[in-house]
Amino acid sequence: MSFFRDSVFNELEPSLRRNLIIFFCGSLCFWGGLSGMLPNLSLYIQSFDATNQEIGWVMASFAIGLLGMRPKMAKLTDDLGRKPAMLIGIVVIAIAPLIYLSVQAIPSIIFTLPILGWQVKSSVVLLAMTRAFHGISIAAFATAYSAAIADMAPLKNRGELIGYMSLASPLGLAFGPAIGGYLEGNFTLAFLSMTALGSVGILCVLATQEPDRPPTDSLGGAAIPKKKRSSSYGAFWSLLFTPPIRVPALILLMVGIAFGSMVAFVPLHTRQLGVPINIGLIYTVSAIASFSIRFLSGKASDQLGRGRFISMGLACYTLAMFTLWLSDSPQMFLLAGAFQGAGSGTLIPIIAALMADRSKPSERGLTFGLCLTGFDLGIALAGPVMGQIADAGSYSLVFALSGCMTLLGLVIFITTSSKDLTHSIRFALNGGRDVYAMK
Repeated sequence: MSFFRDSVFNELEPSLRRNLIIFFCGSLCFWGGLSGMLPNLSLYIQSFDATNQEIGWVMASFAIGLLGMRPKMAKLTDDLGRKPAMLIGIVVIAIAPLIYLSVQAIPSIIFTLPILGWQVKSSVVLLAMTRAFHGISIAAFATAYSAAIADMAPLKNRGELIGYMSLASPLGLAFGPAIGGYLEGNFTLAFLSMTALGSVGILCVLATQEPDRPPTDSLGGAAIPKKKRSSSYGAFWSLLFTPPIRVPALILLMVGIAFGSMVAFVPLHTRQLGVPINIGLIYTVSAIASFSIRFLSGKASDQLGRGRFISMGLACYTLAMFTLWLSDSPQMFLLAGAFQGAGSGTLIPIIAALMADRSKPSERGLTFGLCLTGFDLGIALAGPVMGQIADAGSYSLVFALSGCMTLLGLVIFITTSSKDLTHSIRFALNGGRDVYAMK
């Protein structure tokens, strides 16, 4: 952890630093085990004679587990603690690859759905169910991890610490796909490697200490209106439309569509074009860019405001999708990966810091869960919708449309991120204050 020298880490107590390092290692294993499936998963699904649309449906099923379990995991995170939720997420990472592999041992049959008359492969259904189970991992782990780091972060250095601790994501996204890409085509060994990473992550999470939460009554304001707070979990979905949450959730919806399209169709796109590239390298370049930019963005957002960095992240994501649209060489695909990594490395941790600014410790699981639901829904829509577009048109068209979605997200953020147009432009572009941040 030498890269944390001369940072906020030097101001923390040794016991807290040790706990943060263990949290970091657990998150590293989580993201490595999750992303390491990406170079092979679409190809594995295709090996069952699945069409592009069926591949899209299976990949999108990941979001079913996310959307279905997000409210429960948010409640568990706030009620029982961050560590139990993290443990559920990392256990899923360890188990899911084994279930994927078991599908090939079951004879596949084709059956017709009543009334609709659709012909469905049993293997595709089983893969979709497994993918939905896999989605529980992020619903549990990512929400709890973000809340835990926000609990432990000093208020004045919140963006900086969240930025540093979120480095586990790009690091995992670097070495996980690199391993998966190196083992491309050897599905058994590739998937078992991800189970091994998940198992190490389980040990890390078990070794963590549940973070202390600041007393709620020491904080002023609230992200969630008081009249709704008593039934906040029962009204989980309606709270998406509260002012502090709706715009971040909406722009994450646009980003989720772009990210879901990239994950599902980049491996197939490069194969169709005959581009000689290790798919894992694209994700590795993305992770390096994401890793590098987080050194600057988190700390800078504490000083210069969150809004302008969210705008920068959306702009980078738009460049990534348009570059994929035009890509026909290894260099272009790697450039797209770099843009996507820069966008992700800026956008995701800054939105996490923004949600921490807008919530009490007792509501962080709920607030993070609500905001990230937009990302979940985007991934859910990307697979089937963009898969149908790919079948009717091309993969290039998929990425062009994804770029339009993130560009729309940027316009929405610049014009509606605060209480009116003037405040929104100032917050999104000029470092204006966040009117929804707790005092």
